[in-house]
Amino acid sequence: SLHVAIVTYICCALITGVNRWVLAKGMAQFQEVMRQQLESSMHVELENLLSTAKGADIEVCRKDFEGFEKLFHRFLQVKGPSVEWTKINRPPEDSIQPYEKIRGLPTSVSESLNKLAVVKLNGGLGTSMGCKGPKSLISVRSENTFLDLTVQQIEHLNKKYNTDVPLVLMNSFNTDEDTKKILQKYTHHRVKIHTFNQSRYPRINKESLLPVPEDVGMVGEGSDGWYPPGHGDIYASFYASGLLEQLLAEGKEYIFVSNIDNLGATVDLHILNHLVSQPNGKRCEFVMEVTDKTRADVKGGTLIQYDGKLRLLEIAQVPKAHVDEFKSVSKFKIFNTNNLWISLAAIKRLQEKNEMDMEIIVNPKTLNGGLNVIQLETAVGAAIKCFDNALGINVPRSRFLPVKTTSDLLLVMSNLYRLEAGSLTMSEKREFPTTPHVKLGSSFTKVQEYLTRFESIPDMLELDHLTVSGDVTFGKNVSLKGTVIIIANHGDRIDIPAGSMLENKIVSGNLRILDH
Repeated sequence: SLHVAIVTYICCALITGVNRWVLAKGMAQFQEVMRQQLESSMHVELENLLSTAKGADIEVCRKDFEGFEKLFHRFLQVKGPSVEWTKINRPPEDSIQPYEKIRGLPTSVSESLNKLAVVKLNGGLGTSMGCKGPKSLISVRSENTFLDLTVQQIEHLNKKYNTDVPLVLMNSFNTDEDTKKILQKYTHHRVKIHTFNQSRYPRINKESLLPVPEDVGMVGEGSDGWYPPGHGDIYASFYASGLLEQLLAEGKEYIFVSNIDNLGATVDLHILNHLVSQPNGKRCEFVMEVTDKTRADVKGGTLIQYDGKLRLLEIAQVPKAHVDEFKSVSKFKIFNTNNLWISLAAIKRLQEKNEMDMEIIVNPKTLNGGLNVIQLETAVGAAIKCFDNALGINVPRSRFLPVKTTSDLLLVMSNLYRLEAGSLTMSEKREFPTTPHVKLGSSFTKVQEYLTRFESIPDMLELDHLTVSGDVTFGKNVSLKGTVIIIANHGDRIDIPAGSMLENKIVSGNLRILDH
């Protein structure tokens, strides 16, 4: 009977194992069938969308949809987080070089500069600061826009070194028309300006996983069915535009890519020299400028070693249980500034071999009508793992000066910075190099409203920290020092009188300066 029991147990175990195997296999097959059905449905919907395109738009849309289908296919294949936390290692010592170590000017600056093109990511709108149109056209300093300052910087280089560094703008369908109109004002500047458009992809209904738009038109409600798929799209769009080939034919070897709203991202001759002076056998194809994290940068992407490669780790890829660890300033000490130096020949090679591999960022949105959608995006820095001899360079904080909010705008408009040839540098009169922490409340969010609240920008040379909340206005020639907190309660208003000097002060309540 014991023998029978053992045989019965073994048979049961075998049957259970077989059932489990069948179930697992069945589940995998079921998932595969579902994936194929979703891809097939998506393809049919995209063909229907394509049938609404006319003329030259047909080919543009077809190219965009091909790229989108590849991204959608990869999105359906991915299971779980794109990184295993236990496989993450710190980058090897020599893979992130201190800026001081690579410093050195080229023997011929003009020869090195002539191998460079500057690319600015210009796809964003100024909506977060209450502006319509491209963000690059917002005035940031002495009536100069982001685009004005960029053109001035490159023109200064071209005149000083007698070079021909071109400016390339990656626009999106949101910014292309307005940007092209404004470019006419630079025709007599010593800068060649090229533009190309990043792709236009359909947003996906979160429930059905089908495209939201019903036709390729961009008018009325149809316009919010489309999105530009993040700056990782630069590689495919740049290559497809023919501009990459053109720059290579003109003898350009590297591009310097950065966000147009980062006023610290100027052409750095030391980094350029490091790139062009390396022996061909060990030539670096990709440099990412990183800088030390502060408490304000805890969400920024960081560099890690993963599967033997240098890789960018973004907060969106981090499993929930490890988000606090990711934000820790002690474990991940640096973050990506999105100032990147990339080999043109390497981009061409990777595109032609279809070896550009970037993690997909799933960005959930809710449209005005309440519809939940997702958009699939990629980040330009995520391609670092595809390039040979990639390197991080830990640059000074001054190379990261983004203007995302009016709080940032207040800093760059103030006497903390001086403007010279389109470049902003910290004033020598400021005794310590750190930037003050500025937090303006919701009454200051929109640029137009923000401007009406300052009769002139305060003196901030000795400021450490400024918090302003509620209905507050500043008179002319106000000086702020140390830590200043100004809070007008709901229904109250505070007018800071002209000529005031506030040092380590908390101002609250109601303070109206009446006109006499």
